[in-house]
Amino acid sequence: MSAFLATLVALLGVLAPPGPPVAGAADYQLGGAYAPAAGVQIVTRDRTEKPAEGVYSICYVNAFQTQPGSYGWWKQRHPELLLRTSKGKVVRDPGWPDEILLDIRTPAKRAALAKVVGAWFTRCAADGFQGTEPDNLDSWTRSRGLLRQSHAVAFATLMVRDAHRAGLAIAQKNTPELSDKGIGFDFAVAEECEVYRECGAYTKAYGRRVIEIEYTDNGRSAFARACAARSGTHSILLRDRDVVPRGAAGYVYRTC
Repeated sequence: MSAFLATLVALLGVLAPPGPPVAGAADYQLGGAYAPAAGVQIVTRDRTEKPAEGVYSICYVNAFQTQPGSYGWWKQRHPELLLRTSKGKVVRDPGWPDEILLDIRTPAKRAALAKVVGAWFTRCAADGFQGTEPDNLDSWTRSRGLLRQSHAVAFATLMVRDAHRAGLAIAQKNTPELSDKGIGFDFAVAEECEVYRECGAYTKAYGRRVIEIEYTDNGRSAFARACAARSGTHSILLRDRDVVPRGAAGYVYRTC
């Protein structure tokens, strides 16, 4: 192979794969997998689940914090990558105490974490997912001042590289203040952006390539406003906060 062709192949290997269908009906199944309703075109599931068949499947990855129940795994295999205070205490997400923030402060630690998360991306792609949604991009805001926005941007840039290498499109999950940082995300997944009047930050950066999720514990007025403003041009759905499977108590799913 000539040097030119080798370079071309290398470049093509990291080009962004196709993102989810614009304005496609989406379902958010993080609380457990179930058969999508008729007409659903996009389904997000945890990386430990198999992708939904016949739709665009997005692989959820908790990339900036530990997944609930996984502290023992991290403590045994990568204790040095858990964020700790000067007294050696792990830093927990105050809203989700079973999630511990990951230490993205140095290039070396970001590179080590990228190997872990990149392996998850590779597995997602091998399982048949087409996109990925790395969560807790905003972990620096809950880090007791130990992390900075610049750390998040640097690590997110590595994740974009590795997701594309795995053949996955990658979403910016929440954190509208990073929408204009040129990180390289392909689309956005925005929770409660109508509630907090943040949707414009995502549409400015991603146009119609936004999946918006509103939750019932905020009432339904935000979902109604979102539908009135963007129905038919964006993917908008209403879900119960625990995103439980269909048939479970409290299940709610609506689209517009």
